[in-house]
Amino acid sequence: MDRYLSIEAFVTAAETQNFSEAARRLSVSKSVVTTRIQQLENYVGAPLFHRNTRNIQLSEVGEAFLTECADLLARTTDLVDQMRQAKATITGRLRVHALPGLVLGHLATYLREFQDLYPGVELDLSVNDTVVDPVKAGVDCTLQIFKPASNELIGRPLFPVRRVFCASPEYLEKHGTPKGPRNLYEHRLGLYSNYPTRDRWLFYGKRETVSMDLRPALRTNSVHLLEEYAAAHAGIVCIPTLVASAPIMSGRLTPILTDWQLTSFWLWVVYPHTHRGGLKLKLFIEHILSRFSTEPPWDEDLIRGGFVSQSLIE
Repeated sequence: MDRYLSIEAFVTAAETQNFSEAARRLSVSKSVVTTRIQQLENYVGAPLFHRNTRNIQLSEVGEAFLTECADLLARTTDLVDQMRQAKATITGRLRVHALPGLVLGHLATYLREFQDLYPGVELDLSVNDTVVDPVKAGVDCTLQIFKPASNELIGRPLFPVRRVFCASPEYLEKHGTPKGPRNLYEHRLGLYSNYPTRDRWLFYGKRETVSMDLRPALRTNSVHLLEEYAAAHAGIVCIPTLVASAPIMSGRLTPILTDWQLTSFWLWVVYPHTHRGGLKLKLFIEHILSRFSTEPPWDEDLIRGGFVSQSLIE
């Protein structure tokens, strides 16, 4: 019996709670996963799962050994990667889930730099606004604006996500420019649907804080669609500066309510505590973090122009 492969099958099945999904992730048949787990159960002399026709559930013995087995896999993967690094041959696939707002227009350069350094690493990048659990989704890490959802996940902040209300000059010329947050009720709005604060909008002014429940004409999980909506003179939108910066600096969009601050979020890299991305994941995270040691480049011009504040309200 290859104990490593059996432990790998056990941990993957425990994470997915499904033998078929574990087989898919390991690129083997379901019968192979079943056999490897049965061999491990025979070796330890106790069942690791309770099985029925619909699902599997960890037994008491399985629960007791899962964390240690997952840690063993992570250490083994890291050791192998370190041995490869010594030979300058880090290879393998790294699975990343990221937000479209970050990926489109910003991330490609950093990915090229990373692969220039480690050409043997194959990046498998899924792009979606949906917040996923990296364990259940089968990815090594996620880039998201939500903090880790459980103690089983580790989160490291990358950069602040500022937001700005803006519209096209043509729209504002035709419909007027709001002087304060309450004037937004007089306009057609486009809002992002997946902010952590949901429908709660707080505007921080020099003398007061205004709390509002805004009613958008367009609600979407695509910040790029909102940017295009504003550029089509359809209304006022609130979008992250990483999407708004270029059209604002080019004059295609005009920022409004610049004397009022919105709360800012952080973009996090989130990965399992018992991750098995090994050294590849560690090097990827370190590379991305190194590119955001100062203000994000898309915010620098907006801060100098007085369109957004350098200070953060979280």
